[in-house]
Amino acid sequence: MAQLQTRWAVLGPGAISRDFAVGLRASRHGVLHAVGSTSVDRAEAFAAAHGAAAFGTYDEILARDDVDAVYVGTVHTTHAALSVRALEAGKAVLCEKPASPTIDEVQRILLAAERAQRPFLEAFKTRFGPFAEALREFAAGGDLGAPVRFEGAFGFDAGVREGRLFDPSLAGGAILDVGCYPVALAIDLADAAGRPIMPDYHSFAAELVGGVDGAASAELAFGDFTAVIATSVIENLSDTGILRFTDGEVVLPDVWGSRTESPSQLIVRRGGAERVIEVPVVQPMGAEADALSLAIAEGRLEVPQMPWAHTRAAARVLTDWREAALTR
Repeated sequence: MAQLQTRWAVLGPGAISRDFAVGLRASRHGVLHAVGSTSVDRAEAFAAAHGAAAFGTYDEILARDDVDAVYVGTVHTTHAALSVRALEAGKAVLCEKPASPTIDEVQRILLAAERAQRPFLEAFKTRFGPFAEALREFAAGGDLGAPVRFEGAFGFDAGVREGRLFDPSLAGGAILDVGCYPVALAIDLADAAGRPIMPDYHSFAAELVGGVDGAASAELAFGDFTAVIATSVIENLSDTGILRFTDGEVVLPDVWGSRTESPSQLIVRRGGAERVIEVPVVQPMGAEADALSLAIAEGRLEVPQMPWAHTRAAARVLTDWREAALTR
């Protein structure tokens, strides 16, 4: 196996990239090496804060031989173009979710990764660590019977109704920003349960705010496994999820965790009895970086915790859900 140390560059020195830089310090195999931006000043400020070289353009980063992988932390509408350019330059890519606002652009990214023979990973931090593994084990079936339903929501009140989240030209709205999390989890659970990962749509609903989906809900059917999900950027929603089985349920008190810690607790209920399971936490952004490092070292294009088939399925659902919301 090749050396696992990965020299990372960040493209786009925004808030989520700052969190990634912090997570990278907790990784086992990654080191922040460079920062690229359309603004030299912003790149230099980020580099000074996190200990890396700064460059004023993305092309300068992509032309460097001492960069192995890039983290794309820019706005949704730029993900596809930057990811394709990075892959064509021979870099592995960790792209912040959603990979792109439309299924067509996501397909373009994955085709570029296939042509370039470089790994691509959509950055769903919730896919990594003991909590995610425990959920997959439950979904595979066991003492609780077969999984029948997942209920989950991700929503917050952004406060002011302006900026990126409320800008139609930047693909703002709840569905792409945080609705992608319950969609991706439902797909992961369906796959673990042996169900199809591309669902039928039972319902879509949305509340528009300034031309974007401020809040939305959906019911998806993965065969006989149903997911009822909701999202919002105008209202705080419960972060407790429930995975229901024929003979019990698993309550997930903090299903999404945070950018610094994965969730740590599952509550199993069966026949009137309740059992609390505590699992170790990981730094989830560091864990996803290490997963891509391992793919590079092993010569793989995909990361098993978030395979391309899941990225495609999520992109299909998000595209259709958002189209239904915006054309109501």
